Amino acid sequence: MNKAIAMKAFRILLESKIKNKKIFILMKNRHKLRKKEAKELRNQIKNILGCEIDNEIEIAEYENWKIFFINGKFLGLFIDDIPFLNVEGLKKYKATKRFVTVDDGAIKFILNGADVMAPGITSADENIRKGDIVWIRDERGLPLAIGKALMSGKEMVLSKKGKAVENLHHIGDKLWKLSV
Repeated sequence: MNKAIAMKAFRILLESKIKNKKIFILMKNRHKLRKKEAKELRNQIKNILGCEIDNEIEIAEYENWKIFFINGKFLGLFIDDIPFLNVEGLKKYKATKRFVTVDDGAIKFILNGADVMAPGITSADENIRKGDIVWIRDERGLPLAIGKALMSGKEMVLSKKGKAVENLHHIGDKLWKLSV
């Protein structure tokens, strides 16, 4: 690796809880947000998800993703330049908006990366519009995935067929492994 790349990128050593193997993750341009920028990001998260995040926020680039850290822990990402908490961030901060609830039969498919089908949806935030970034939860409220709405929240509940949410990030994927 040449010096220019080495100066822009740094390695973070993470302990993998899965097999106790040390892995290196290459991230670029990690930096702390200015107070004004951090306040703006907090307000966006509050408006989108209905929850408050706290303290120091850093952003970085990982592969094709722009991600953010809260108090040094990877808890969010930008999807189409919109900040959104990842699965671990949703667990910690208890979001109250933009949720899609699925029945137990849909969980195994979602955790394998499948899109969310309308028949598996039991409820959804009525304020969801087509194209919104949403989070998928089980009937107990546990976050399972993040996706892009392919129909409105009302349509998701009423529809008996078709894809309702495109799965973008879920428990067990590459991004999730960064946050545990």
